Amino acid sequence: MSRQSSAIGCLLAIGLFLASCEPPPPPSLPPLPMVFAPSPLAMASPQPAPELMPQTPAAMDQPNFYRLRNTPDSDIPARVALLLPLSSPSADNRAVAEALENAAELAIFDARSPRILLMPRDDGGTPEKAVAAATKAIDDGAEIIVGPLFATSVSAIAPVARARHVPIIAFSSDRSVGGGGVYLLSFQPETEVTRIISYAIQSGHSNFAALIPNSPYGDKVNGAFQDSVMQAGGRVADVERFAERPEFIGPAAQQAVKSGADAVLIAEGGPMLDAVAPSLAIAGAKDRNTQLLGTGLWDDASTTHEPMLQNGWFAAPPPNAFTTFATHYRTVYGAVPPRIATLSYDALALVALLANGPPHQRFTDTAITDPNGFSGIDGIFRFHPDGSAERGLAVLNVGADGFSVRDPAPKAFAASGF
Repeated sequence: MSRQSSAIGCLLAIGLFLASCEPPPPPSLPPLPMVFAPSPLAMASPQPAPELMPQTPAAMDQPNFYRLRNTPDSDIPARVALLLPLSSPSADNRAVAEALENAAELAIFDARSPRILLMPRDDGGTPEKAVAAATKAIDDGAEIIVGPLFATSVSAIAPVARARHVPIIAFSSDRSVGGGGVYLLSFQPETEVTRIISYAIQSGHSNFAALIPNSPYGDKVNGAFQDSVMQAGGRVADVERFAERPEFIGPAAQQAVKSGADAVLIAEGGPMLDAVAPSLAIAGAKDRNTQLLGTGLWDDASTTHEPMLQNGWFAAPPPNAFTTFATHYRTVYGAVPPRIATLSYDALALVALLANGPPHQRFTDTAITDPNGFSGIDGIFRFHPDGSAERGLAVLNVGADGFSVRDPAPKAFAASGF
């Protein structure tokens, strides 16, 4: 039996056992797909079993480790630290942190895993407080850390966690802070750009231009855009970088259209995207039948309100994925979750799957970077050794009434040499 099949079997068996011991969830809750390991499309050879992390005194269960009252000493839970900016000065950040904590608790409830002991910790939204929170959590027995949210905090706690052999599943989209036991379960622009460029070339486009802001986000998109076009055999006709102010959009849009590109990538969303669209119309993009392409920033209902963006394409999870999750979340918490909340849900669902292993040996690099990947709310994903997350994304078409799936997301990953 393959390891991935064994993992699915164990998860189902545990679910059946628990169902006989605990009451089922309220019938008003719509079912959600829990994280599982999908069958691979092709595997060159059976994958090795997860390596066992060396048992050191610091890694053994200690009497001072955090545990619930009245639990026997022989019952060793999978202690999971959840680091979030719960006391951030920003009200928006605090709201996101609360939603991420709610989604994590919801995932544990849905998994019905008695092995998980969630340890929410406030990282304050600063690197210094994040280090203090991570250190205390590890001292309390955390085997894995989920979070933080911000790249600076992820980078700050990485050496602390690495020294204690504790992996991190963080929410930052900055690939530079990944690797060495830090895994980024996030929507990363590089993956979105690669998917949409690949699909555009398969659809007959070959000459590409891009409108990209002068920002750290824009730098990531620019590198992925140029690499993706050239690797797929296309041509980069023009790249326009601009300051994120509406008055600088017009000249950049005109240059992109004048380049003769048959497809233009727009790495903007929200109000700036609203400014880009009419500028492209004025420049004649519609008359030239220029195909407009977007990044995950387009995954917002406001995108459908701009006529120029109709029939534009972008890569994202299928639109019904978040709708189902949001309904489930709203039923429990009476609020609409932010889009990022699915990351916390999938992170804890993945932890619940891996928690079936032996204590202090379950969250290994080999288990987390299983090349077959996993499937969650937002579709399939897998981690690379550099900490980045590869996702199976759909290509969505912008319509006046919402987004439709133009090219479905894959159900499993092909064999990979990473």
